[in-house]
Amino acid sequence: MTINRIPKRWLVCCLLVFSGTAVGATLAQQRQDFLWAEKQIALGDEPLFLSLAEVLADYPLYPYLQYQWLKNNLAQSEKIQRFLTDYKDTRYAELLRAKWLAYLADNAQWLAFSQHYQATGDAALECQYHWAQYQLGRQRFALEAAKRLWAVGYAQAKACDPLLSALVLSPELTPSLIWQRFDLALRNNNAGLARYVMRLMAEPALALAELWLQVHNTPSLLQDNEWLNAHSGLGGLFAYGIERLAKTDFTAALTLWDTHKSAMLIDANSYQQVERKLALALARARDSRAYARLEQVVAGDAEVREWKVRAALLELNWPHIAKALAALSVEERQQPQWQYWQARALVATGQAQQGLAAYQQLAVDRSFYGFLAADAIQTSYALNDKPILLAPDDASRLAQQSDFRVVQEWVALNRPLEAKRQWWFAIQKLPKEQLKIAAKLAQQWQWDQIAIMTLVKADYWDDLGLRFPMAYLSQVQNAAQQFNVDPALIYGLMRQESLLDTFAQSPVGARGLMQLMPGTGQQMARALNEPWLSEASLFNPAMNIRYGTRYYQELLGRFGGHVALASAAYNAGPNRIAKWLPTASAVPADVWIETIPYKETRKYVSSVLAYAMVYQQRLQRNALKLSQLLVDVPPR
Repeated sequence: MTINRIPKRWLVCCLLVFSGTAVGATLAQQRQDFLWAEKQIALGDEPLFLSLAEVLADYPLYPYLQYQWLKNNLAQSEKIQRFLTDYKDTRYAELLRAKWLAYLADNAQWLAFSQHYQATGDAALECQYHWAQYQLGRQRFALEAAKRLWAVGYAQAKACDPLLSALVLSPELTPSLIWQRFDLALRNNNAGLARYVMRLMAEPALALAELWLQVHNTPSLLQDNEWLNAHSGLGGLFAYGIERLAKTDFTAALTLWDTHKSAMLIDANSYQQVERKLALALARARDSRAYARLEQVVAGDAEVREWKVRAALLELNWPHIAKALAALSVEERQQPQWQYWQARALVATGQAQQGLAAYQQLAVDRSFYGFLAADAIQTSYALNDKPILLAPDDASRLAQQSDFRVVQEWVALNRPLEAKRQWWFAIQKLPKEQLKIAAKLAQQWQWDQIAIMTLVKADYWDDLGLRFPMAYLSQVQNAAQQFNVDPALIYGLMRQESLLDTFAQSPVGARGLMQLMPGTGQQMARALNEPWLSEASLFNPAMNIRYGTRYYQELLGRFGGHVALASAAYNAGPNRIAKWLPTASAVPADVWIETIPYKETRKYVSSVLAYAMVYQQRLQRNALKLSQLLVDVPPR
């Protein structure tokens, strides 16, 4: 007799008798019953599922089962409301609420929707809530909210269409609101939305919008003197066109701006916005005009102030560097990077005693700049390792909390994505002291990446064993020996790239511990005369470390063994780094790193090198010093 012919009532009775889940079931038995119950949901066998679910009421994943069934039975309002009350503290309550609210909206049950809506940041649900208010007679309230949802430079979710359509048909949508969205759409590079908004315009606004759209699509129009003279009163359009042109032809944009800005009627905000963008672009391009241009920016923000220091560094003009550092805010001057450059500037301008004191103060900081300061005064690196000390049962008590029992069940069922989702849900409720315990628990479970990230949320930075794990030691040592790369540098790269997560995958497709793109993996396989297996092979720790180290060795060879350049190339690509090399004479490596145009790469290089210094101590080696690695960067 096949299982399909066995009466369902008999099947359930057998389950109760033989699985033992009704009385004192083991977790292993409950897991089997859970998988069977889950299968019945997929098969649509409601009676069997409901019977199975009854015997799993004390299983940690019981709320998940109920959620999975209820999301397929959204008309069961009473049961859904009971679930939202009984399991309000679980991850599944808000997941179910969102699906139920969408169902209520689709079925125009506006009163129930309004009663059970909770703000979550979901724009579609927010639109539906305000549309519910509109349908319930609170039109003025709903249209006020619609104005806020209207004023964005992108298309809102389709669920917002009824509410925004009501706004469009009402007198509340003024010409200024229409122009505001048109302007936001253009600045968000959404010409399609801008054209849609233009349909709501009347003359003369429509003709003006046509001009703006022309300049948006063809900013080179500004190079036509006849066109410029015909529109000299449109200073805002000229300023916008310069910003657009600068993205494709910076030299032409800068020349046009300097030639015509005084003759155009430009409001002060637009004028300063363009000056700011052009000055920052010069600085990022390492142009010698950058410092003088940044000096002209009125009321500069943090980005302008910091790039002014970098522009002065590019000049190696220490009086300018000192002046730019003095213009930083009090908070900015307390950051390690600017403390380091303050010390450097003091020494360079003949104030050696003050510079030495500044280096000494900074050298106690465990950071790239703290290590540079330590090298400057020839003292040891301050690692300040202070492991978190737990009471004997701290971690086990936390592990027994319901949220963490759910995590463990997902791990046991080999569903790592669900386990991680549940982990982040569980820890969001914890105070900092409990977060430290959670980090140590993740460390015990060998979840290195999760442990590190949890400790960040606890705002605790001194447990170096947790923050800098030594997993895959044999694979690292083998690759280091094979390719003559220091193992601390390999660990530094892995720590920055993936937090030592074997299965890390970036949005662009980089994979594994050293975040290799499949194309790079194939190249390394060919270079080593090895068969390329598959993209999935990059999740193999030994292979990923070998190929990543081989690639880093290749970059070191291309850039003359310069660790900072090779590390930057690992992040931003070797061709881009070649363009960032000095053009005339060598530049100090610390200056070159500080003036890397991309913030991500700048942070990447300093982090990899700092992590390598920590890892060499973890490896009980003292072979590396930043001052030895950071030789001057040679010209192209």
